[in-house]
Amino acid sequence: MVQKVKDSGANMVICQWGFDDEANHLLLQNNLPAVRWVGGVEIELLAIATGGRIVPRFEDLSEEKLGKAGKVKEIAFGTTRDRMLVVEDCHNTRAVTVLVRGGNKMIVEEGKRSLHDAMCVTRNLIRDNRVVYGGGSAEIACSIAVADHADEVGGIQQYALRAFADALDDIPMALAENSGMQPIAMLSTVKARQIKEENPHLGIDAMASQQADMKQERVFETLIGKQQQMQLATQ
Repeated sequence: MVQKVKDSGANMVICQWGFDDEANHLLLQNNLPAVRWVGGVEIELLAIATGGRIVPRFEDLSEEKLGKAGKVKEIAFGTTRDRMLVVEDCHNTRAVTVLVRGGNKMIVEEGKRSLHDAMCVTRNLIRDNRVVYGGGSAEIACSIAVADHADEVGGIQQYALRAFADALDDIPMALAENSGMQPIAMLSTVKARQIKEENPHLGIDAMASQQADMKQERVFETLIGKQQQMQLATQ
């Protein structure tokens, strides 16, 4: 086993499963540092980062299937001296690892959620780079358009349209309330300004910057994300 690893040209072994102390000793005697009990997800990410292949049998090991990395080291951090294995200067330089630490589990989970949201926004922009402006401006503009269309529809359908327009107003009202403002007064002011100035970019000034134009404030959301929100809420 050890000779097959050496013949392939490898100088380090990473194994998903465990191997006994004798195997570990033999690997170390042949200058082959080894890491065992690596999780399935982690070993797949290592393969992507280093450009290597996961080999199920020693017979399949060859130089073409080896990954490449510049440095592998173990670091300790925190008051409990937690240890982590770091693989640097990998073949695939686009692969990165983000270490999230916090005072308690809730903070860590919040950090992970924020990172996931940011990556989803980036993914949506790659799929479709069109954007709408935030701060509730898109919902207010849609509410005005739906309410105007309701005036042109006869019968009981206009009541459903008006109810949909009112539901759209709940989003900027919630944003204003969470920002410590009077939600009804703020919504009425912004909606009146959108109609008067014919500017659909006006939204809730949650940061109290005295600037309600979300285009100038550079507050925007992905169009694909807003479409999904509308479709799910409508269902």
